[in-house]
Amino acid sequence: MVMLNDLDRFHLVTDVIDRVPGLTERAGTVRTLMQERRRIAREYTRVAGEHPPDISGWSWPNSP
Repeated sequence: MVMLNDLDRFHLVTDVIDRVPGLTERAGTVRTLMQERRRIAREYTRVAGEHPPDISGWSWPNSP
C-alpha cells in the first residue's frame, strides 16, 4: 500500500532529489539507483507477495 501511495523510501528520496535546487545534478546516480530499487521491490512483491530480505530486514545504520 505504501508503494501504491508513493510513500515508500525510494520514492521519497527521489522526490527530495527532484525538489531541492541543484540536487538533481549532484545526486543523479542516487536517483537512478532509487528508481531501480523501487522497481525491484515492486516486482518482488508481485511475484513472492513479500519484500526481499534486504528491504524487509533493513534498518537505519547505527540504530539501537
